[in-house]
Amino acid sequence: MANQENSMRVTRSKKRASEAMAENQQQPQKKRVVLGEISSNILGTSTVRPCVQPRTRARSRKATKPVSTAPIPVLETTPEEDVVSLGNVSSHDVDSISDDPQLCGTYVSGIYEYLRNMEQEKRRPLPDYMQKIQKDVSANMRGILVDWLVELAEEFRVVSDTLYLTISHIDRYLSYKPLNRQRLQLLGVSAMLIASKYEEIDPKPLEKFCDMTENTYTKQEVVDMEADVLKTLNYEMGNPTLKTFLRRFNRVAQGDTKNPNLQLEFLTYYLAELSLLDYGCVKFLPSMVAAAVVFLAKFTINPQMHPWDLELQEFTRYKPSDLKECVLRIQDLQLNRRGASLVAVKNKYKQHKYKCVSTLTSLLEIPAFYFEEVAK
Repeated sequence: MANQENSMRVTRSKKRASEAMAENQQQPQKKRVVLGEISSNILGTSTVRPCVQPRTRARSRKATKPVSTAPIPVLETTPEEDVVSLGNVSSHDVDSISDDPQLCGTYVSGIYEYLRNMEQEKRRPLPDYMQKIQKDVSANMRGILVDWLVELAEEFRVVSDTLYLTISHIDRYLSYKPLNRQRLQLLGVSAMLIASKYEEIDPKPLEKFCDMTENTYTKQEVVDMEADVLKTLNYEMGNPTLKTFLRRFNRVAQGDTKNPNLQLEFLTYYLAELSLLDYGCVKFLPSMVAAAVVFLAKFTINPQMHPWDLELQEFTRYKPSDLKECVLRIQDLQLNRRGASLVAVKNKYKQHKYKCVSTLTSLLEIPAFYFEEVAK
């Protein structure tokens, strides 16, 4: 009897095992896929758009060759890549553009509110550090250094944010410590090295910076200055710059156009980099310089039309009268009334890829009524 029961158990066990095997054979086995092959069906009905474009996914599904492990080449950026096609966008909806891939339009205005507060508090250079702190460095020397750094940025093909952050670090450092003029270039390369590490995907190695000074400074000297800058600035290396605000102001300046005005875009970038050369612009907030640059660029392109309107006034929070001193100072740079010997920025924007905007000049005088309050 016991042998019979054991035989039944074995038979049932084999039956269950055979049924399970048959069921597994009927179910199609799932294929492990790479990220590029994930389709919207696998993602479900989520409203979040997949990051991979449809054409890329199609190519991935057809691919039979193994994925190459070679490093992906980094595309160097130019101001052209800052130009965004906005369609019919006004200042009222510039913060809520629906095709934002990261869907951050709901809080981008809060971010810029924080940046506006931040630019008025710490992490700003003293407006008169040349008179109060520096004994051996002059405003003219600073201009020559910035002019050289513009050439260095072109040589290294760094993003424009790196250049602006470099100048910010230099001005902030000079606001704390007196510097010997023989070490001014050392400060410049060290500040750009720091900014490159902060902004660039693939920053240039230390040796490249030493080479650009024709090995005037050793690698150890650059590293020591880098450490001194970091310590002096209390390791607070990120701060809003002129370029931070210029991107947003340009969106409103474009108006209700389907295609961005590239000439206007590049002209604002040109005038913005000219302002970096002038120590006198250090006293202005970055947002004010950005607004003044847009004002002057619009006047240069169309002097018969008032360069300011209610939308720009509301969005930038600056009236034309607030911008007058800053606009006139930058216009002096544009018309070679100041800093005529500094040519790196002018030569850079003479190139056709920037639509030769440095060859444009504004009228010698801006009508006084352009600086009056905009009528509602």
